[in-house]
Amino acid sequence: MSEYPTLIAVAHGTRSPAGRRQIQELAAAVARRRPGLDVRLCYVDVQEPKVADVVATVLDERRAQAGNGEQGGEPGALDERRALAGNGEPGGEPGALDERRAQPGNGEQGGQPGAVVVPLLLSAGYHVRVDIAEAVAGTGFPVTAPLGPDDVFLESLRRNVPGHADAIVLASAGSSDPLWVRGIREVAAGLPGRVELGYTSGSGPRVADVVARLRAEGARTVAVAAYLLAEGLFYRTLHSAGADAVTPPLCHDAQVADLVLGRFDSAVLTTAGSGL
Repeated sequence: MSEYPTLIAVAHGTRSPAGRRQIQELAAAVARRRPGLDVRLCYVDVQEPKVADVVATVLDERRAQAGNGEQGGEPGALDERRALAGNGEPGGEPGALDERRAQPGNGEQGGQPGAVVVPLLLSAGYHVRVDIAEAVAGTGFPVTAPLGPDDVFLESLRRNVPGHADAIVLASAGSSDPLWVRGIREVAAGLPGRVELGYTSGSGPRVADVVARLRAEGARTVAVAAYLLAEGLFYRTLHSAGADAVTPPLCHDAQVADLVLGRFDSAVLTTAGSGL
């Protein structure tokens, strides 16, 4: 058994081949930075495996390992390959997860949880509060804060926005969730110069409309700061919004893998400390 809890990384999911590769590469980078750490990649939407299925699989594995007294040995087979492809296991029969949760124990070792769930998401919105929360209910697996907002992303945006831009449109997926709205406003406040909010979905102003308005008001150089973790439909629309520059997806920043591990480590320390 690995000396670490399993890190269950939960992404949104996308149909974009490029976006899928980017998230897989992020999970693989996390595994490379921490040899022996079992990283499982899963999703809340669009892609498989879903988070509930992976949580159930890890719960079963940890209980089996704890039950037969395994110590040390190889960590869950080939961390990097799991990170790249998920575990591909089906969710099993309806009600199977409930039955597993009803069984005693969650595979804790030395006060550590059997797994830690890290949302590869940019805010604590619906997917964190509902989808992920329901998936881990009754397991004892802690869920960390999402990756964003965080200074890692803010500094990445600041580095990639052209310094000569007259105005910046901070582009995000958009949500009516109050936590999301508060988070995106915090990011906007940290960017230099004139910053306007634009959205690729939801009820807010569309990015292209905000760019057009800024030009009508006299801005000669408009940059789009993409507050999106990976490529996908939303990101592609930014390149046809009429701006002079679009920043790359946030997952391209090498520090994001360290941010994932930071969330994981904080949860492990907090959980271990609570058992003292």
